[in-house]
Amino acid sequence: MSLYDDAVLVLKEYADQPELRDVYLEHLAAHGEGGMYKPSSAGHVTASALVIDPERGRVLLTLHKKLNMWLQMGGHCEQEDATVAEAALREGTEESGIAGLTLLPGGPVRLDRHPIPAPCNWHLDVQYAAIAPAGAAAEISDESLDLRWFAYDEVAGVADTSVVRLMENTLKRL
Repeated sequence: MSLYDDAVLVLKEYADQPELRDVYLEHLAAHGEGGMYKPSSAGHVTASALVIDPERGRVLLTLHKKLNMWLQMGGHCEQEDATVAEAALREGTEESGIAGLTLLPGGPVRLDRHPIPAPCNWHLDVQYAAIAPAGAAAEISDESLDLRWFAYDEVAGVADTSVVRLMENTLKRL
């Protein structure tokens, strides 16, 4: 099964946000496998993971280098990714420096479609949550200006609405 096929299957099984889910599926139907990757000028699917530490009641956010915003870990799908979940886990691991992350069961936690500068125009983000192992130490990547743990109640003060909703949906699933 290709990454494209996996994305279509994951989205068809995703029961929340039906209107936005349908936008993603229409995008993939119109652009095929190319709609998964960065070169697509119509936008492309991305995968992200909110890294959480439920034992300590906190989430790990990255201060994105290009956007200067506190965000969850995430980014572009790569040709080597077998599944969207694998892409989210890879991005979470690369950007957090934490080995041994595990995705929260149940598939994506949210979808978030947001504009980005041309030539790509749109990110169609499939958002997961990843649980950090006990005692995990985060390590900043070169894609970040900073990397920091925030208590659940601090997130709304530093991040945008999409990150807050992702955290809220993650906590409901826990």
